[in-house]
Amino acid sequence: MKCEVLGDTAFPLVRVELQRGESIKAESGAMVAMSTNLKLTGKADGGVGKAITRMFTGESFFMQNIEAENGPGWVLLASATPGETTAVEIREGQDLRVQKGGFLACTPGVDVGMKTQGIGKGLFSGEGFFIVNISGKGTVFLSTYGSIYPLELKAGETVHVDNGHLVAWDASMRYEIVKGASGWLSSATSGEGLGCRFEGPGRIYIQTRNPVSLGAWLFPFLPLQRQAG
Repeated sequence: MKCEVLGDTAFPLVRVELQRGESIKAESGAMVAMSTNLKLTGKADGGVGKAITRMFTGESFFMQNIEAENGPGWVLLASATPGETTAVEIREGQDLRVQKGGFLACTPGVDVGMKTQGIGKGLFSGEGFFIVNISGKGTVFLSTYGSIYPLELKAGETVHVDNGHLVAWDASMRYEIVKGASGWLSSATSGEGLGCRFEGPGRIYIQTRNPVSLGAWLFPFLPLQRQAG
């Protein structure tokens, strides 16, 4: 199997070349084009129970399974939102937690599941009570709003990440919810609100654009708002 990301950072494609008997899993609706000898099916990956839990994380019930059943072929995959797509290697015992909508595709050895968070983190982390958990061994493709940037933290090193810019982080990392500024008033007036304070060692992936900020910017231009004005 050969995977590569094509195009610019705003509207990339993932091209996957499959040999006979190989397959790749992708989020529902991710397939853009593929050679006609490949077989695409919708599957409740991991069974119905796991598929239902994935829905709580914002992912779809069914996943695409694209297989080179009768011979080699290729497939192009893309995210529904504009932004970068990045390949991340997953190792046994080193799970990765991913924001809602951040998963695009993965190799067969990777499992896409769900983990729960505590009440405090679920309410204030921006991710909700249920988050995507990537485990197993292989490659996962993450899609982001804007470009993606990795942060590698050493043991004892800490970093503050705005909730809206958080994409993924190592499951082994400790983190807590903190104010965005020195006080609650400053947090509100600065536009930062709440964030996550991570402690290394581990890796964090952040995105350069914030979808919440985009929604706030678009809100005054919505037809309903113009009519109300």
